[in-house]
Amino acid sequence: MNASAQNSLADPSVCIPVALQLIDGKWRESADGRTIPVECPANRRTILQIPRGSDADADSAVRAALTAFERWRRVAPLDRGRLLQRIADALESRAEELARIVAHETGNAIRTQSRPEALMAAATFRYFGGLASELKGSTLPLGDAVLSYTRREPLGVVAAIVPWNAPISIAAMKIAPALCAGNTVVLKAAEDAPFGVLLIAQVCSEFLPPGVLNVITGIGEECGAALVSHPLVNKISFTGSTSVGKGVLAATADRVLPVSLELGGKSPAIVFKDADEDWAVEGVAGSMRFTRQSQSCTAGSRLFVHESIYDSFLEKLAVRAQQYVIGDPLSEATDTGTLISGKQFEQVRSYIEEGLAERDVKLILGGLPPTEGPLSQGYFAQPTIFASTSNAWRLAREEIFGPVLVAIPWRDEQDVIRMANQSHYGLAGYVFSKDVSRAIRVAHEIDSGWIQVNQGKGQAFGQPYGGFKQSGLGKECSIESLLEDFSRLKSVTVSLHL
Repeated sequence: MNASAQNSLADPSVCIPVALQLIDGKWRESADGRTIPVECPANRRTILQIPRGSDADADSAVRAALTAFERWRRVAPLDRGRLLQRIADALESRAEELARIVAHETGNAIRTQSRPEALMAAATFRYFGGLASELKGSTLPLGDAVLSYTRREPLGVVAAIVPWNAPISIAAMKIAPALCAGNTVVLKAAEDAPFGVLLIAQVCSEFLPPGVLNVITGIGEECGAALVSHPLVNKISFTGSTSVGKGVLAATADRVLPVSLELGGKSPAIVFKDADEDWAVEGVAGSMRFTRQSQSCTAGSRLFVHESIYDSFLEKLAVRAQQYVIGDPLSEATDTGTLISGKQFEQVRSYIEEGLAERDVKLILGGLPPTEGPLSQGYFAQPTIFASTSNAWRLAREEIFGPVLVAIPWRDEQDVIRMANQSHYGLAGYVFSKDVSRAIRVAHEIDSGWIQVNQGKGQAFGQPYGGFKQSGLGKECSIESLLEDFSRLKSVTVSLHL
């Protein structure tokens, strides 16, 4: 392998520019030469091999980042911000190339998911580049003989680990604020979807000094674990499952290391009886992230519908969900693509099988994935809706990370709030009602970090994004991320009386 353009084996129309690790400004194979295949989820064929990084690769990347940090931290914040703005321009100019790569490797439909994600990645660098002037301190009036002030300082080497469901937007959410604050970064790409992240690294390398951004590839239990436990890492930023996030937190406890965690979710969506209309149906469908195959930690997969409209609302929701076009992720006609891998496909299938076996559960829409026809050639799953009366069974408690929704009727407002909060997750939540005052009141009662009222859209820049409870620690997508998660505040007191 080399860093020059390569055509994908799974689809020759998609060019993969880079399939190597970026360490200290150089494109490298793994230290021991091992590789792992990356599969195209739409046809189950190998795209390319990538380096299977080890602890040696993680160590090389961290040491390169540490060396680069001593110079990068001294670059003026406004100059760092200008570089991020230039990176944003370059990413925007290659957005279509980036979108095709991400659609190919993740199975996310290019029109509804991958192209918006590519544009969001560019916008993320632009947003945080514009915040560089906010890396400032304040003064405390202690009298004419004392100068007391605070200053923002970088943390050092940031280890970032990103998942496969939205690889480039999440990578940008970690790289951009970390670099803006003066840190250097070692990012571990998801082994199922590394190519879009590597293209971002390639673009960044055209503007940044060697070692400021390093990207390694491989398996989480190998190079990811080595990165988390490395003694020269000063900060961990992790996005992934709650179970792995707990392991990250445990691994850093001895060093009292600052950690940001964006973890799983089982988000509630509450529909009041005055919301039995198309706009609410559209909002619920959007909150469920059907066009991303519901492979989203913010998916509103626990749907609570008032009993008086329960049947009619589910009927309308089923009609809407059936309208999504499932197919080739690279086709402009496709709304919904594929699940990421065989492992995820089998996990989602097992949940559906369990739902079908429940005697007190009714299948409203969908069911098991197709076993024949074009969709059987990839990891395609159809939107599936189960009607249930229980908030306690496994499908209503656990994060499925697939297009499986559980709908539960309710009568009393306090009871539905109790059920909504009856989860160890607390990432997102959704409320639908024409009575906006009531909807806001309920939104305040839901124990989650991000609540939407009468819509089911994605994040916007400036909104602090992050969960409560076992859905994580810290915030992303906002100035809070730059200041609180990627910099530290130092106080300095100077006696002026000599």
